[in-house]
Amino acid sequence: MQVTSIREKGVPVSGKQLLQDVSLPALVLHRSALLHNLSWMQEYAARHGAELAPHGKTTMAPQLFLRQIEAGSWGITLATATQSAVAAQHGIRRILMANQLLGQANMQIVADLLRDGELEFHCLVDSVENVHQLGQFFTAQGLTLNVLLEVGVVNGRCGCRSQQQIDEVIAAVAQHHSLALSGIEGYEGVINSESEQQDVETFIARLVEIALALKASGQFSSARPIITASGSAWYDRVAEAFARQDAREAFITLMCPGCYLVHDHGIYQQAQHALLERHPEMHRALLPAMEVFAYVQSVPEPGRVIAALGKRDIAHDSLPVPLRVYPQGSTDAQVLDAGYRVLRLMDQHAFIEVSDDHRLTPGDIIAFGASHPCLTFDKWRRLCVVDDRLQVTETLETFF
Repeated sequence: MQVTSIREKGVPVSGKQLLQDVSLPALVLHRSALLHNLSWMQEYAARHGAELAPHGKTTMAPQLFLRQIEAGSWGITLATATQSAVAAQHGIRRILMANQLLGQANMQIVADLLRDGELEFHCLVDSVENVHQLGQFFTAQGLTLNVLLEVGVVNGRCGCRSQQQIDEVIAAVAQHHSLALSGIEGYEGVINSESEQQDVETFIARLVEIALALKASGQFSSARPIITASGSAWYDRVAEAFARQDAREAFITLMCPGCYLVHDHGIYQQAQHALLERHPEMHRALLPAMEVFAYVQSVPEPGRVIAALGKRDIAHDSLPVPLRVYPQGSTDAQVLDAGYRVLRLMDQHAFIEVSDDHRLTPGDIIAFGASHPCLTFDKWRRLCVVDDRLQVTETLETFF
């Protein structure tokens, strides 16, 4: 029997049986849940008159980017110039870099991408200084750069806080013929308060009002500029705000969730529970598609099991969740209850609390659920997509 490691770049593992033929640990995507999430979110955005620009930093898997585009996404959102270059090199022709573009080396990457004439690219601005840096650089390059005004929240991340800052940035953009104000952006995911839902709704409503005011005063470079927000937690509130008739008709309204494609067993599952309380009719929303499979390595003492899984394999801002066990040599899963709990992680080991009468033995395989997909994907260079029988149907390469 030939055992294949998905960590080894370029090794095909399609057609293999995950539990028998693939070296573990391995990051696994369940095909049925992946396809469900892909179509569900696309349909959800369409019902609200919005477009999807999924955040690609979550997976950095261009094969998934292309699948999202084929399903109807407007483009792909990314966080850095180098990520944008990866997407462009794999055929993505519309990119929103939801970040400021800083530094001559990064500006040159974008300039080189724009020079081929086939890429529509947008980035964010929130300071006069950065606007002048961009204007001078792209004027020298003989290129036009699309920029979106970023509006932020107090104690949040980037983005203009006050109307004075907004006015100053807009005026600075107007000074440079090489810059085109193509829209406005905000990110509600940094809002954390006792009245979080109300504060999110207030922020998105303010974003829409600022955008309408800028459009009415002729500040945008196109007749239908972009307005965009939405992480993976509050997309329903963003979609509802963007569905306002005046916004829907005036703007290309973009939603940019990234984690929806694979969902998780942690922070986004909790966010979905809150969403379902707001919208009980959305009972079959997103499904967890991402798991990491690993061996039981040692059973050293009562109440303790060690799995061959660690911080190098799975996100650890929240601890992973043991979901199912596949006894050695079997493809039949046994669901693990809440009594099986990861206590802590080392680089390559997970410490699992178990009952004294557990039946786990070395060589058994545990499927772990993770929280925060972004910090799990970036530990892997290749991913296994499996069907409901755990046959590997395809492998995907990541570019972190």
